[in-house]
Amino acid sequence: MNQDEREMEVKFFLANLPAFERKLQSLGASLVTKRTFESNLRFDWPNGSLSRSGQALRLRHDKDNILTFKGASSDQQGVLSRQEIEFKISDLEAARHFLEALGFQVVVAYEKRRTTYAFEGVEIMLDEMPYGNFCEVEGADPAVIQTVALKLGLRWEAHNLTSYLMLFAQLKGKLRLNFRDLTFVNFRGITVDASDLGLVYADLG
Repeated sequence: MNQDEREMEVKFFLANLPAFERKLQSLGASLVTKRTFESNLRFDWPNGSLSRSGQALRLRHDKDNILTFKGASSDQQGVLSRQEIEFKISDLEAARHFLEALGFQVVVAYEKRRTTYAFEGVEIMLDEMPYGNFCEVEGADPAVIQTVALKLGLRWEAHNLTSYLMLFAQLKGKLRLNFRDLTFVNFRGITVDASDLGLVYADLG
């Protein structure tokens, strides 16, 4: 596998995203991508074999259209590590029809708003999910990721390697939610806290 295809990241659940973003800015982090809405379609074979093997096939629309494959993940020194291959496409609907013609089907749609910063050799993504706010720290080395996270005041013991969709699946079971898609409309009026997700806030204490 090409080393450039290796994704290494860790997530933190935030209690106060605006305050955390102000801290980022005060430390000199550079804005890479302003706050952008994302819509995503997750595909799988009808038998669900991609998900069972820990792989993911995703079609995303934000400022671009992007097709992504993610391989099975592993824990490398406390950081999520997996293969990621992605590239821009010109026609979102044509790509969807292409995948469906191959036999893939949409299993879930999900949304988020993302702001991206660069700081000391890593990328920092501020993700507003329908069930709460997160910070993702992504870089090429687990030690650098941890060093930057601690410099940002994040509690390393609160880090999380679970995907947003897996957290959603856990939340659906706990709160008995009967909708398929992880969208802001579906979560309107639903209050979610850290205990519902089985997490702790990384920017408190």
